[in-house]
Amino acid sequence: MIQKQFLDIVQLIRYSQVNAIKVVNTELINLYWNIGEYISTKIETQEWGQSVVKELAQYLLKNEPQIKGFSDKNLWRMKQFYQTYKAFPKLSALLREISWTNNLIILSRAKSIEEQEFYLRLSSQEKFSSRELERQINSGVFERTIIGNAKVSSVMRELHPDITNTFKDSYIFDFLNLSEPHSESDLQKGLIRQMKNFILELGKDFLFVSEEYKVQVGNSDFYIDLLFYHRSLQCLVAFELKADKFKPEHLGQINFYLEALDRDVKKENENASIGILLCKDKDSEVVEYALSRSLSPTMVAEYKTHLPDKKILQQKLHELFNDN
Repeated sequence: MIQKQFLDIVQLIRYSQVNAIKVVNTELINLYWNIGEYISTKIETQEWGQSVVKELAQYLLKNEPQIKGFSDKNLWRMKQFYQTYKAFPKLSALLREISWTNNLIILSRAKSIEEQEFYLRLSSQEKFSSRELERQINSGVFERTIIGNAKVSSVMRELHPDITNTFKDSYIFDFLNLSEPHSESDLQKGLIRQMKNFILELGKDFLFVSEEYKVQVGNSDFYIDLLFYHRSLQCLVAFELKADKFKPEHLGQINFYLEALDRDVKKENENASIGILLCKDKDSEVVEYALSRSLSPTMVAEYKTHLPDKKILQQKLHELFNDN
């Protein structure tokens, strides 16, 4: 009997937690909408030129470093968000019922306002995580529903994420100035942290920048497992850890990250960024370097003399996975 009463208290706590997350999410979307409206108005009245948005992002970074989530890319997304939906007030409540990341997915993937409304309603109704929303869009559920005149019901779901995961959005944690990495398994997080410590032990030239470093490309966010700065090479070094067999697309992914780093993060006086891919399956450990094609053979040779030896990294991978 007493256990049942204890469970009642747990339910009260969880109910309040969910409500608190919803309130914060609504406030965050309100803020992004208002900023988008402000920027849009300033640009339309020609009070601001295109460069002012970047100046604003730099100002916030310099003067209010504790305020996160306001890169120039995200500020432009807010403007696009406002301009896309300002003529459709009936969608206002729906926009605030889903996370900012889900809003961005719909904004970038849906091709018409009808499709955007469809996924806004579906995402709100079904409490989709970002991954599940992406899966539904990839499967063409909008097209199939329209063509087949089918009704969308909860039966279509293969997953029903917990509502706390639905709003477990990095933008909410940035908004509240809290530290919360993007969704990864506890095992993967532990492996990444152990690899970070190992890299720092390899030599004093490696300076740690961040775990799960966010890069923004268009309306999508991507996360680099580990990002370092190498003092001798004067460049950023990105590490990606894959707990599966090496695939060519893994290198494509890390090269994609390097392009984003070189375009948006590296400074003019710094050299091209480097990527190090670490793959481990049950039979083998694979380590691959990803270097910019713009590097001369001399520079490639110079880079490789300063990078950790592949055999050492392979051995560490073997130890990490066997220990876990």
